[in-house]
Amino acid sequence: MLTITEKILRAHSNSKKVVAGDFILADVDKCLANDITAPIAIEVFRKVIIGTGKGVFNKEKIILTPDHFSPAKDVASAEQCKVLREFAKEFEIKYYFKIGKVGIEHCLIPEQGLVKPGELFIGADSHTCTYGALGAFSTGVGSTDLGVAMALGKSWFRVPESIKFIYSGKLNKWVSGKDLILHTIGDIGVNGATYKAMEFTGEIIENLSMANRFTMCNMAIEAGAKNGIINPDKITHSYLKNRFSKDYKTYNSDKNAEYDDLIEYECDKIEPQVAVPHLPENSKPISEIAEENIRLDQIVIGSCTNGRLEDLAIAAKIINKRKISKDIRCIIIPGTQNIYLEALKKGYIKIFLTSGAIVSTPTCGPCLGGCMGILGPEENALSTTNRNFLGRMGHITSKIYLSSPAIAAASAIKGNITSPEYID
Repeated sequence: MLTITEKILRAHSNSKKVVAGDFILADVDKCLANDITAPIAIEVFRKVIIGTGKGVFNKEKIILTPDHFSPAKDVASAEQCKVLREFAKEFEIKYYFKIGKVGIEHCLIPEQGLVKPGELFIGADSHTCTYGALGAFSTGVGSTDLGVAMALGKSWFRVPESIKFIYSGKLNKWVSGKDLILHTIGDIGVNGATYKAMEFTGEIIENLSMANRFTMCNMAIEAGAKNGIINPDKITHSYLKNRFSKDYKTYNSDKNAEYDDLIEYECDKIEPQVAVPHLPENSKPISEIAEENIRLDQIVIGSCTNGRLEDLAIAAKIINKRKISKDIRCIIIPGTQNIYLEALKKGYIKIFLTSGAIVSTPTCGPCLGGCMGILGPEENALSTTNRNFLGRMGHITSKIYLSSPAIAAASAIKGNITSPEYID
């Protein structure tokens, strides 16, 4: 009896007896890198193929997304992007996304139909685990491993044990996938699932939108997990309907699959969450945080965690006909060009701009302290991103709080961390 993670890795290895704990050399379906990680991977790739006369293992299975510092913020980032551009041209890489087409990679890849259930997908970015929401085994790897995989189409793994998380009950108002995963990380800690597969199940997950599923799997790495994953169901297939023909194979965990642990949550008891500095595990309920009257300087709504259309819709609903606090810099970042366009059509962008917020082209920028919203000394930011490590978004004395788009939007209006329940 196997878990979905074991089944996918077994299917991509030469051994049909693979189980958790085994080391395998596996065939990969897709390789992903960005403007920070790709240049190193490309250097390794060239060392692997030197003297062989060979190229990449498959021109249609390598994806390059210059999304972290693009548009280039300085000469160094321009040079990084140039490496990707020239490599893509030299080896005729089909899926190279330049400015005008690029988006935040983990929003862009599913949107473009470049990942499907049952695949083994690796990326030189830790949040590649996002695609487990579609029932794929997706995980972050180092640039060295990615460079080898771009040449050989293979990578090695230790098959992870799985932890089964069961979410039952009913979601309270304004509670989203971001709140569920922050609560979970707060419970088990940032090392609570080290090199494990976090398998999200239960009636709440079965009724959770795809956007929220992406958010939960995206942050599995923040608990140390190798991957986050959800068994494909009708919501998965509905999402994929216009992106793929039925040419994919799905895997599901056996009912009697063996798990390393089983953890249950009664969601009726979960409030919207805020992770306080300086770790995602420092999650607290909004009712407790709101009482502290925490002053804010900046709000960021976006990222590969919460930059999808559904996230912008929630923010727009709360901000509509209100003004951003005079003390707040509110930065909205749609995850892709298509999301930006849809938000424009639906009037969300107008709501944001007339409220006093700014809207950026898709970029990872502020999440990693790269551009588009660097924090100064002793500044406080509330962000819908995934990490609040010390100095992550700017100055070492700045502080980062993590939340859902709903909490971020309400806090942008109020000027301190609060809930939509408290702004009327």
